[in-house]
Amino acid sequence: MAEDKYVQLAHAIYAHVGGPQNISKLIHCMTRVRMTIRDESIVDMDGLKAIKGVMGVVQEDTLQVIVGPGTVDKVAAEMVKEVGVGLGDPFPDPETFSTDSTSEKSEHQLDKEKVEAKAKKVHAEQKAKIKQTPMRKILSAISSIFIPLIPVFVGAGLISGIAAILSNMMVAGDIGKNWTDFINVLKVINGGLFSYLVIYVGINSATVFGATAGLGGVIGAVTLLTGITPEAPIHNIFNGQALSAGQGGIIGVIFAVWVLSIVEKWLHKVIPDSIDIILTPMITLLVIGVFTIFLVMPVAGVISTGLVGGIEWVLNVGGAFSGFVLGLFFLPMVMFGLHQILTPIHIEMINKLGFTPLLPILAMAGAGQVGAAFALWIRCRNNKELSNLIKGALPVGILGIGEPLIYGVTLPLGRPFITACIGGGIGGAVIGGLGHIGAIAIGPSGVALIPLIANGHWLGYVIGLLAAYAGGFVATYFFGIPKDAMVAKDKDGNLINA
Repeated sequence: MAEDKYVQLAHAIYAHVGGPQNISKLIHCMTRVRMTIRDESIVDMDGLKAIKGVMGVVQEDTLQVIVGPGTVDKVAAEMVKEVGVGLGDPFPDPETFSTDSTSEKSEHQLDKEKVEAKAKKVHAEQKAKIKQTPMRKILSAISSIFIPLIPVFVGAGLISGIAAILSNMMVAGDIGKNWTDFINVLKVINGGLFSYLVIYVGINSATVFGATAGLGGVIGAVTLLTGITPEAPIHNIFNGQALSAGQGGIIGVIFAVWVLSIVEKWLHKVIPDSIDIILTPMITLLVIGVFTIFLVMPVAGVISTGLVGGIEWVLNVGGAFSGFVLGLFFLPMVMFGLHQILTPIHIEMINKLGFTPLLPILAMAGAGQVGAAFALWIRCRNNKELSNLIKGALPVGILGIGEPLIYGVTLPLGRPFITACIGGGIGGAVIGGLGHIGAIAIGPSGVALIPLIANGHWLGYVIGLLAAYAGGFVATYFFGIPKDAMVAKDKDGNLINA
């Protein structure tokens, strides 16, 4: 049964991370089970990579096991179900576990294991070179806030896309007006996310910053200015204009909740335990609520509007050139963890414009890697070891999971990584040149992003993908093939005598 597969995969992961007692928290994103590990020294990395169904393992601030879209939510659900906690909830103290999860080691797939092993090694080397600065900690926090919301963004985005298609069909007369109620229902469901996104962000921010989740949600709700009417507005203390609901967006909410976490922790220390539960939440909400309305909303409103407007201007004025630069340099940003700052920008653009024109351009970076991999496969066909690595990484690369290709194939070889980035730049130039191509949600990349392209402009996105494939292929085929990569080797990497 299909369910048995997910249970077995969950047990296998537990078996190689030291059991549930070695996990303090578990969440998931679109493709990865993300675990906060108590003792990393007892994690069997080789065993994890050898599990059938595991596409890769990445170790950053969390241990990330890549199992793919559609599978990850089921596996994560089984893992937390076994422990008796919810996603994102703290796992019980290790002493409360009486037995370990056990599972027989599954037979691994050689090609996949090799590419994942190399990817892990290279990724670890790259990570070791990067210093943990305060800025990187901020970026990591931002990532943790939005990771739990990514599946929701995808689901709501697809529902919004279906609603838009049906609306257009009704206007064109292809379907009758009897579809109106159904279309409205779809819009209501989509609005359940985007109309109250600041609340969800507030809750997640509080969790990440160590504050009470409910208090963070309330601060997010405060920015909606519930009950305030145009006839009796709250005025901006800087310019006297009326504040608008949602002003400052999620950027303002994240900052406000961070300040809330500081205030709440301080109050817990100074207020006596007997009245702490009464006074701390009241004082925290009062202080941070006023702070958010009169200071954060006006300032963050200017910042968020400036960011969105600035990016729009760059893309409109720069066109193909801007797209090329963004597509070219996105993967280096990913390597240094700088891409995480783009997540709140994507969401602000979706809130203000209905889509993010940045995501389709940045997705071209992964497509360039795919093109480079095909070129390597052809030119280095005598190198069976490399060919098998590519075969293990290409399918998931096409679907938008690029880590195996990047860290297992192109980056270790050096030049192919650069020529792949050039391919990403070419694809980005095509997207930027065509213009008006955006995504209604964040999360997927590659081919998986096609259903989320806004306003029916999916063909332009596909053209960009093909351009990135071709660019990465041509640049790598003619300029990016290292001589030592073409040396004849068997599957184990041993030289084959001519």
